[in-house]
Amino acid sequence: MSDRVQSILERAVALFSELGDLKEPDRIEAVNVLRMALREHSPFRAEPVDCVQWVPGDQVVANEYNPNTVAPPEMKLLELSIKEDGYTQPIVSYKRADGVNEVVDGFHRNRVGKESAYVRKRIKGYLPVVVINEGREGLTDRMAATIRHNRARGKHNVDSMTDIVVELKKRNRSEEWIAEHLGMSPDEVLRLCQISGLTEMFATTEFSKAWDVEALDDAPTALIEED
Repeated sequence: MSDRVQSILERAVALFSELGDLKEPDRIEAVNVLRMALREHSPFRAEPVDCVQWVPGDQVVANEYNPNTVAPPEMKLLELSIKEDGYTQPIVSYKRADGVNEVVDGFHRNRVGKESAYVRKRIKGYLPVVVINEGREGLTDRMAATIRHNRARGKHNVDSMTDIVVELKKRNRSEEWIAEHLGMSPDEVLRLCQISGLTEMFATTEFSKAWDVEALDDAPTALIEED
């Protein structure tokens, strides 16, 4: 470590020690601002996780399109995990024009932070939040981001996924866009559209004949493991 780096760190540590004299709400706000300032100089500032903010719970709201469902035992396990291990993953959100953070991923982490009395008290009514990168804030982009997070964990609710695909199509997103941004094959897109009864929306695209709607009816609707 160079002398200059050592000097900067010593001055920073001395300055940060003064935060302990602030009242808690002021200290939380100051830490959030300092993290934002540090991010400006971070080599990893393009990554949302580089800057976790603690946001009052009433300023974090669920979205209206999340296709996730979690059974009560899994919700209890998530609550236990957060009780025992703490919040190891922030809630992914986008900042609305009114200043409220709308959840993109972490719907059930959001619920635990608000509904578990023990957790809510421990984190003082705040929630750990990261904000998605600029340029990914449109509704269709946010919906796609939610699906990608869900599918990356390997499970999602089929019926709600169908609603998402149809909604994106109604918003003039092409079959190719939907397949690419949701991490799906064109056949999967068609399969979900067939369930909705809106296959005519995809009439211009040639898909594999291997998919069978009846076969999908026999497939179980999965529950995601966490959120």
